Amino acid sequence: MIRNFFALIVLPTALFAQQWEPRTSDELFDQARLDALLRGSTITFFDEGQSKFFEDGRYTYSYANNGGTGYGYFTVMEDSTICIEFVTGSSRCDLYVSDEVGRLIVITAAGDRFPTRQ
Repeated sequence: MIRNFFALIVLPTALFAQQWEPRTSDELFDQARLDALLRGSTITFFDEGQSKFFEDGRYTYSYANNGGTGYGYFTVMEDSTICIEFVTGSSRCDLYVSDEVGRLIVITAAGDRFPTRQ
């Protein structure tokens, strides 16, 4: 219940503050497609970090080289973003796009681009 309340109240405000800059060649996802792509799957970044999106909405990020794991819950939004509420109380929203070669890219609110391994 608290998690759903957070998604309805806090996340729209967090999204308003984001200033993503997708490239003209980036393809955005609609909510259903992004959810189908990531729910129940794991994506691996080039530094070997991994984001895992569980079927039930749980989320983990495991840092490379046994650097620890962050735990939270994810919400797939309508604008090609995924927002995560971490159990520590912090939250973040990132833009997910497909680049010109079809690779999944995660763009942070600061504009940093993180390609994933295919």
